[in-house]
Amino acid sequence: MLHIALVEPEIPPNTGNIARLCAATFTALHIVGATGFRMDDRTLKRAGLDYWKEVKLHRHIDLDRLYAALPASRFLYFTTKTEQSYTEWEFADGDCLIFGRETRGLPEDLLKANSERCLTIPMPNQNVRSLNLANSVGIALYEALRQLNLNS
Repeated sequence: MLHIALVEPEIPPNTGNIARLCAATFTALHIVGATGFRMDDRTLKRAGLDYWKEVKLHRHIDLDRLYAALPASRFLYFTTKTEQSYTEWEFADGDCLIFGRETRGLPEDLLKANSERCLTIPMPNQNVRSLNLANSVGIALYEALRQLNLNS
């Protein structure tokens, strides 16, 4: 099983779309820290449709609690601030793919402390700063599933 962790997500439809993606792929979804919305937000629920009962949802106060909850996992940090492409990484069962806030990404000190496990989704157009969070999660998750042959 793979894990997706969202650190302090801010936009309800993104989290709802990611929840639906996690439900469809039997991927656990971890929400870390405070969200920029209420978990009963109408737009969050609408984006997840009626699949919320299928979501393996876990809440964590902070990253330390996430780490404690997944002691056997490798933690991979997605950011625009690295050169290492997600396609060059060899994913393993149990990996936890961590994504930051829509507006700021993951904290700089966290990225520096884990630079060898920071991955990016290349964007040929240098005038575009980042991709949508839900799209980024989908791209990375399906590459991990492809490598692990878990998408059937």
